[in-house]
Amino acid sequence: MAVFLSSAPRYAHADVLTDGCSTELSASERNKKLWGVNLTGIGIITAWGVAQWGYFSSPPKTTSEGWFGNDTESGGADKLGHAYTSYVMANGLSHLYESWCINKNDAALYGSLSSLAITTYIEIGDSFSDFGASKEDMVANAAGVIFGYYTYKYPALSNILDYRWQYRPTSETYKDFATDYENSKYLLALKLNGFDFARDSFLKHIEIHAGYYTRGFIEPFDNKERNLFVGIGLNLTDFFRRHSYKKTSTLFKYYQLPASSLQFDKDLNE
Repeated sequence: MAVFLSSAPRYAHADVLTDGCSTELSASERNKKLWGVNLTGIGIITAWGVAQWGYFSSPPKTTSEGWFGNDTESGGADKLGHAYTSYVMANGLSHLYESWCINKNDAALYGSLSSLAITTYIEIGDSFSDFGASKEDMVANAAGVIFGYYTYKYPALSNILDYRWQYRPTSETYKDFATDYENSKYLLALKLNGFDFARDSFLKHIEIHAGYYTRGFIEPFDNKERNLFVGIGLNLTDFFRRHSYKKTSTLFKYYQLPASSLQFDKDLNE
């Protein structure tokens, strides 16, 4: 793969600090900030869980939810949602820690561990609700954290591969958009501009998508769909980055704009 990857600089110096940092954060200050982030995250999850997910309303229990079967609650879309949330959280917290003058290598590790701690706490909270703690959710969380760690630590990987959420709410959307799998799609985007062969041609604007989504898994369960899809889209992340819209570019690294790609679906239930 090294022959084809873009010549964009790889991550080689773990101790390099981000711009604006002349010295690394002291151990005591680092620990204080890490504890602050993790406890804040747990506090927010506790409040949201009590309000939306029924935390602390029943004795603790575990459950096996299954994976992508037609007899599961969401057809597996929830597992991709768990992986996506932990991935985005790992990347976001890693960036935050690096901005606090923690070197990139340590920031990637601490951000990923914070994501794992917070998502694990979610499962602990679920154990005290009607949901129950799910081992499948834990595996999905860990997978998202691992992907988040490697994409943050190694820019060469991040340059070619994104994990995105596509969401188009409807009038029947749940109040809790985070678990509205009926209107969500999850996909991996392979960005051709990350490869040398595409850098000097129109192909640098093209992405190849592969994803999964489900429909009909809410009552009355009369038309269930479990859809795999492939697609071709424009690299909006790179477009906005080239035009100096950094925040917009970052948004489209994690969010796929509806109707912005050509998709070909296959319903596994047919």
